[in-house]
Amino acid sequence: MQQIIVGAVVAFFISFYLIPILIELAKSKQLVDIPDARKIHKDPVPRFGGIAIFAGFLFSLLLSASINSNFLEFQYLVAAFLIVFFLGVGDDIMILSPLKKFTGQLAASFILIVKGHLLINNLHGFLGIQEIPVLISYILTYFTIVVIVNAINLIDGVDGLAGSLSLISTLFFGTWFYINNDLAYALIAYTLAGSIVAFLYYNFNPAKIFMGDAGSLMLGLINAILAIRFINTAPTAANFAASASPAVGFGLLLIPLMDTLRVFCIRLSQKRSPFFPDRNHIHHLFLDKGFSSRATTLTLAGLSLLFSLLSFVCSSFNATLLIMLQAIAFFGVVYLLSVYQPARVRIRKSKAGNIFIEGTERKSNFITIFYKREKTISAEE
Repeated sequence: MQQIIVGAVVAFFISFYLIPILIELAKSKQLVDIPDARKIHKDPVPRFGGIAIFAGFLFSLLLSASINSNFLEFQYLVAAFLIVFFLGVGDDIMILSPLKKFTGQLAASFILIVKGHLLINNLHGFLGIQEIPVLISYILTYFTIVVIVNAINLIDGVDGLAGSLSLISTLFFGTWFYINNDLAYALIAYTLAGSIVAFLYYNFNPAKIFMGDAGSLMLGLINAILAIRFINTAPTAANFAASASPAVGFGLLLIPLMDTLRVFCIRLSQKRSPFFPDRNHIHHLFLDKGFSSRATTLTLAGLSLLFSLLSFVCSSFNATLLIMLQAIAFFGVVYLLSVYQPARVRIRKSKAGNIFIEGTERKSNFITIFYKREKTISAEE
């Protein structure tokens, strides 16, 4: 445990003290994210937070990890980390095409699968399937890695959101691995969590820095690795065994995965590329309903925490049934959000020039717990 704590603390402090340096460097070199119609920030914001996350994570991991016969895949994990990290940095600087990004993700996946032997070879009852053929195993693992990497990348649209969701998933994975004495993967999870906490200090609304693709792609890759490791080992674990491990792993990443599926289906139904940018993500729905950026992040993080807890509570369910229930729960939230109407507020100005705001905000619906109206009224208006 001491090794894991040291890893998380070192990662935190490296990232925490590196971020202000990166902020000043990005500003001086004009390497900032420029606002546009799709983005919610109004001023240019540095986008190199992913460099700090990666630096803290990798340095601490190299310092803390014990390379032994139980962790021979370590070097291949690091190789995959480096590919995805530099891919993200390149995209942050000069905007890479989707094909180039996809090719880089496949290269990292190839190293993890072929050299690191990271394979999903059993669906543990999902759709009634147990062990699967080797070829299908390779295809499924490639698909899983690429989907999770891009899901985390696409959910990164509001201050603190991708970091908060990844923090929740890594803490759940890390705690489970530690309880089951899988210390190498517990160290990976907690070390990343330490870096994320440092980043969120600067990224929570109003953000002083964004993680960029260097950060979001890295978070996606590490979450994919942890999820696959969990799927493979959870059914036979000594503590808190999860017979429906694919469903539980899916539940820990439910919001980014289901949101990506929903958005891709919308785009395809409109005969557009699934990678065509728009404002259909779940965080956009919250913002369009009047939620502030901070409220959106806190609400979705709270939902992610709830889904994660319920997934573990229901880990003995049939995997197919549990995934269906998770999907229903997610789309239930989307439906409630679609029918939710913000409280109407009437603004009245007296002859003396005083402004009166009449109306009340509804507070009974759980969706409105963090509701905050962003519009402000001044006497000049």
